[in-house]
Amino acid sequence: MDLRLTIPEGVDFADLHLSRDPEDGSLLFDVTPIQAICEASGVDFDQIVDGAEPFVAIFIAAWYEAHLERGGKPDAVLEDFMEEARLETGRGSGFRYPPGHA
Repeated sequence: MDLRLTIPEGVDFADLHLSRDPEDGSLLFDVTPIQAICEASGVDFDQIVDGAEPFVAIFIAAWYEAHLERGGKPDAVLEDFMEEARLETGRGSGFRYPPGHA
């Protein structure tokens, strides 16, 4: 999927308020900035977050990459989450680190 997105003025990556679910370690976030980006870009929000193949994780990762390229501050929650994913991929998915312990 080739997707071009418009980040509206005043919407920042930090607006996602990323955190981790203490039970299962999943990524938690505020959908408001994603809704604003979808609206500004003419993209169906429901397709991004709830479609047959939800793209929300790819969406957040791509936004984060652009955020860093533009000099934005690293996000500790997402960095930790991505490191866990890299370790799981590299060593197989037979184990998981507790949230925040990659």
